[in-house]
Amino acid sequence: MLYNLLYPLANEGWGVFNLFRYITFRTGGALLTALILSFIFGKPFIRYLKRQQKKGQPIREDGPSSHLLTKVGTPTMGGLLILITLVISSLLWSNLENPFVWIVIGVTVSYGLIGFCDDFLKVKYFNSKGISSGGKLVFQTLIALAAGFLIQKYLPDPLQATLTIPFVKNVQMNLGVFYLPLVLLIIVGSSNAVNLTDGLDGLAIGPVIIAVLCFCIISYVAGHSVFAHYLQINYVPGAGELAVFCGALVGAGIGFLWFNAPPAQIFMGDTGSLAMGGALGTVSIITKHEIALLIIGGLFVLEAISVIVQVGYFKLSGGKRIFLMAPLHHHFEKKGWQEATIVIRFWIIALILALIGLSTLKLR
Repeated sequence: MLYNLLYPLANEGWGVFNLFRYITFRTGGALLTALILSFIFGKPFIRYLKRQQKKGQPIREDGPSSHLLTKVGTPTMGGLLILITLVISSLLWSNLENPFVWIVIGVTVSYGLIGFCDDFLKVKYFNSKGISSGGKLVFQTLIALAAGFLIQKYLPDPLQATLTIPFVKNVQMNLGVFYLPLVLLIIVGSSNAVNLTDGLDGLAIGPVIIAVLCFCIISYVAGHSVFAHYLQINYVPGAGELAVFCGALVGAGIGFLWFNAPPAQIFMGDTGSLAMGGALGTVSIITKHEIALLIIGGLFVLEAISVIVQVGYFKLSGGKRIFLMAPLHHHFEKKGWQEATIVIRFWIIALILALIGLSTLKLR
């Protein structure tokens, strides 16, 4: 909005507004705006949720027993704080004529609404079930399908149905009609993987911030013809504007982490985790770094795989388990690891994977 309103004034003698042409300047502005808004509204928002929710987020009875003591009464739906500050900052600092911005915001808000409905039902009836997994999957699939059609519409013709292979020069797979199913898998899978990771104070938001920072860089270079040519990656016109969105998400994430750090004053709930996972998946598709997301977001992948393996083995073996509990972070809780130890070590793993993922930009 500021870009669309103020940048044209640079041509009328107001040279200072020329700053708004720079994506880096607007990315920093979006980050700071989301962060400041989070600090301003965080405390009042938490007080409001506490008044409304009374008992806070329902705690799983089959979860770690310590959670029944340490997390009772903590309000959920903190993802609303992330979404509100993210959307305001993105709309303020982005070029609103860029279709990719609207696609990513649309997926993020839509997935956030699914998570909000799920959290609302959990709080209203004070149980940990919410919307059925099948119901959530249907809505997630429909939204991802719409996003996939729009992304293909606005991508350059040579990139509309291709999958880029990292670490290799100029190797792309044209998937044709199979590309849309891949889009569905990435967006829906990413959303649910982040959701599964959200189980301890600060556990999900830290790796999300790390991953989004990586895609902030990837978006910028993929949308810059000179950098894209130098790094031998696909040049995607307009993708650079997603760096502004990513900057806003980083700011919103850091602001939320201030209140979600152990001991958490608020949980993000499905409202935040589904939305941020969907955002990551969508940005990776637009920037043509789908496989890089598997590396950068490898921690989320591990958490999701731990659940799939646990459930599959349980059914095939007649009730036996591989992990003491799934997702993976609960396994280590059951082994006696302290919550802070798990969170920090998982952050370190996320950082290492992010660095490996970023290296795909240069190692070809």
